Amino acid sequence: MAVVDINDSNFVSETDTGVTLTDFWATWCGPCRMQSPVVETVAEKMSNVKFTKMDVDENPATAQEFGIMAIPTLLVKKDGEVVERLTGFTPAHQLEAILAKHIN
Repeated sequence: MAVVDINDSNFVSETDTGVTLTDFWATWCGPCRMQSPVVETVAEKMSNVKFTKMDVDENPATAQEFGIMAIPTLLVKKDGEVVERLTGFTPAHQLEAILAKHIN
């Protein structure tokens, strides 16, 4: 499944059901450029999770609402509630294990 670009206006509707992962990133962020391919790889393996990404420079309201001060930050939600928050680079095996524990 592809990673969907989302924004401040559709964040809630895109992440309010099921298990979702949102990658908060920015174009100038080196670690974000390392994280993006990992998220895309995991997205291809885990079709029961919705993967989204949000540019924090273009969408500051959501990042501010969740207190995101460093990027990349990965926010995992289950049925609209935040269940995991990962800041900094997260390797694929760790990301898969974290997501797997929220799928049932």
